[in-house]
Amino acid sequence: MAEETSSQHGTAGGAVPFYAPTGNEVALFEHAHRNRLPLLLKGPTGCGKTRFVAHMAARLGRPLHTVSCHDDLTAADLTGRYLLKGGDTVWTDGPLTRSVREGAICYLDEVVEARKDVTVVLHPLTDDRRLLPLERTGELLEAPAAFMLVVSYNPGYQNILKSLKPSTRQRFVAIEFGFPKPDAETGIVVQESGLPADRVAPLVRLGNALRALKGQDLEEGVSTRLLVYCASLIRDGMPRDEAILASMIEPLTDDPEVKKALLRVAELTLG
Repeated sequence: MAEETSSQHGTAGGAVPFYAPTGNEVALFEHAHRNRLPLLLKGPTGCGKTRFVAHMAARLGRPLHTVSCHDDLTAADLTGRYLLKGGDTVWTDGPLTRSVREGAICYLDEVVEARKDVTVVLHPLTDDRRLLPLERTGELLEAPAAFMLVVSYNPGYQNILKSLKPSTRQRFVAIEFGFPKPDAETGIVVQESGLPADRVAPLVRLGNALRALKGQDLEEGVSTRLLVYCASLIRDGMPRDEAILASMIEPLTDDPEVKKALLRVAELTLG
């Protein structure tokens, strides 16, 4: 199955996607880029990892190639393959190879979802060699100084079959992401949704109450992304309770009893 990719180009004078730092992650990313170090982002779904990478690519003025990893993604999807075009067989670079050639940032989102041969092809790029061998073309690409490899995963979904080996994790500098503190998260949701802070703050309070249930009735808590969705619906005129059901309850569970319990939590939290 072909890779799912998107590309964008950051320029020094262009618009930088909004991102509110919660620690020293911006400085660490810049240090890693200058020192040609690969970076691993760990954290729950919807906490801002992908937005952070887009922000940093634009901030640094580098092209960005993003790959959403899945269980059919192979090393060939990343490096490239021969394709038929107009009767001819033509080599077509994959997003990882394009990133190396361009000196771009390559971001592999949820890398543990990809097949095991993907991590093998990354290894030569994550040590001091910074090489990408293309066996099918016979090329050996040396990554330029501007190239950077960034990968992410959600440790909360780790299991024996889907985890990064310690030997792979230790090839990366790592940043652990969590959800912002309430005041910071309120500011982010206000910025992203346009809903006033006095109406966003109760949603953030509810989000934290639902996150406290993770590991009990829920596999995952409410993400910052879902809070933004909820606030956007309310700003657009949807009644608050309907918006909460659609964006903060239904996405978390299919179990009718659990939904009923979550709605009770919302009622007690919001009054």
